[in-house]
Amino acid sequence: MAKYTCFEVKVEEHVAHVVMNRPNEFNSMTRLFWKELPELIKELDKNAEARVILLKAEGKHFNAGMDLANFIPDDKKDGVKKDPARMRETFYHEVLELQDTFSALEECRMPTIASIQGACVGGGIDMVAACDIRHCSSDAFFKIAEVDIGLAADVGTLQRLPTLMPLGAVRELSYTGRKFLPDEALSLGFMNKVYESREDLEAGSLALAKEIASKSPLVTRVIKKQINYARDHSVKESLDYHAAWNSSLISGQDMEAAMKAFMQKSQATYDDLEPTHSFWEKDGLLP
Repeated sequence: MAKYTCFEVKVEEHVAHVVMNRPNEFNSMTRLFWKELPELIKELDKNAEARVILLKAEGKHFNAGMDLANFIPDDKKDGVKKDPARMRETFYHEVLELQDTFSALEECRMPTIASIQGACVGGGIDMVAACDIRHCSSDAFFKIAEVDIGLAADVGTLQRLPTLMPLGAVRELSYTGRKFLPDEALSLGFMNKVYESREDLEAGSLALAKEIASKSPLVTRVIKKQINYARDHSVKESLDYHAAWNSSLISGQDMEAAMKAFMQKSQATYDDLEPTHSFWEKDGLLP
């Protein structure tokens, strides 16, 4: 794995530990953060060594959201004021790029688990909403904070939360920006599980990651793809899509291993997914 400034990444027993490592800044999202996260997710996805991604953070708080000091607009160049319409058009593309950062978590081949302690606010909500599973400790708290600084959350919260929580709750929390706590997050369906302590959180999230990693990575890849597709399409469209995927990707090798393990009450072993290569890399056209 490449070295990163805002993250530490290691793969152990098919689990990729992706750890935000700026605890003194509450792991706030600098420009470098937004660049590194999709790069490392895509590298993990490409290499296929990991079967699950476990997203964690060092320090008291999971994530304090966007570092606004890194995003102050510059509407002048060489002392000349820029055209506002052209600035807005450029900003549109910047927002799309920021959205792609968290979409990388949603679109990668392996399941993702967010393990949250302390604050998860603003952009932190956008990020964990793009994960497949969310755990937190009892000291966690959540806040869709953008409304308090004159913004509408624009990198995934308003688009993904309605598929995770009741719409009325999403509206209230987004309109008010009020803090909500683990019990409420669990009751609304935002959290999968709440742990009493941070130690329990770490152990519980890792245990789940290892359990998922013990399954066929080809099957969990298909499951993730199908769930995401079904969320965005009709039942009929999703059934047809699933039929096409299953008919092309069912592995007799993995089914045989799973059935044998079931009958023998043992743990099956599966091959990793194949690494992916771009067209240019495969043909040796890139250095």
